Amino acid sequence: MTDPNALDDVLAPERRQKARGHDAARTAITSQITDRRLPGAILLHGPMGIGKATFAFELAAAILTATGDEPAHRVEEQVAALSHPNIFLLRRRPKDAKSYYTVIRVEDIRSLRDRLHHTRGRAGHRVAIIDSIDDCNPSAANALLKTLEEPPADTTFLLVSHRPGQLLPTIKSRCHNLALRPVAADEVRAILSEHDATLAADELDRAIALSGGRPRRAFETLALGKDSALGALQTWLSNPGEHAPGVAFKLAETLGADAQSPELSFAREMLDDWIADEARNAAMQPGARMRLASANELWDKAHSLLADADAINLDMKQTLIAIFDAIRKHVSTTIPISAETQ
Repeated sequence: MTDPNALDDVLAPERRQKARGHDAARTAITSQITDRRLPGAILLHGPMGIGKATFAFELAAAILTATGDEPAHRVEEQVAALSHPNIFLLRRRPKDAKSYYTVIRVEDIRSLRDRLHHTRGRAGHRVAIIDSIDDCNPSAANALLKTLEEPPADTTFLLVSHRPGQLLPTIKSRCHNLALRPVAADEVRAILSEHDATLAADELDRAIALSGGRPRRAFETLALGKDSALGALQTWLSNPGEHAPGVAFKLAETLGADAQSPELSFAREMLDDWIADEARNAAMQPGARMRLASANELWDKAHSLLADADAINLDMKQTLIAIFDAIRKHVSTTIPISAETQ
């Protein structure tokens, strides 16, 4: 099954299978696989682009090898080709030759459930991967919940989620939760070098700096090219209060020129990460309540502005200017955490 989120010329998760980093999560689940203490469902959650789907296929190959009767290399070949009879994959399905459905539908879940109740094709456990469960519409999520409540025998569901907070609590309660985090810079460098050994050092450094520990974002950086405004946005976000208002205006003008551009999508993720880091850092510091409240307010405002712009096709340039102004206000009116805690 094709991946609706695939990047050009980048190996699909099922073909890569070996996820760099995530050693703590790997150690935690490997012992369960070895001891045949497999949970009925595992929720792999964390930021988008850190290798969760790749890790899911790595786990799937390990489970099929441990419980089946074929050597690891043979299982891995079949998983890469999605030809192993005991592996089942559900993604958003193609709508036509040029597009995909925007959600995983209830009929997709029912089809998966029916296939899982057929006689298995080979000895060993079965593995069903849903990439991602966030794509399930409400009816599909409820149908999946019923399946998790009465799962087929000897079957493990691997559920990939970028936004676990939005999942049904009853689904999360049925899963063994495995939190994955952004990977180290040297792991991102290794992934990029494996992909293209000819990459220049400056290209690698730029992609790694903008990746934030997300290999997918590093690949997106390479695709955007050296002249992208993302580097300028990163510089501005490093200290918004130090730059003249005209810098933010120019950034908004460049990034907001095309509301559908990959560059804008990337920039929105960077803004999300910056605000989330502000809130996270404030929450971890005693006495930083004002900064935390301001960061939470900033989060709500930025998301509201972007949602309105998407819903009624507002000028993205003006939306970004408003967000940049709100960030500057947050920085200028909150006491630095270092000062608050003294």
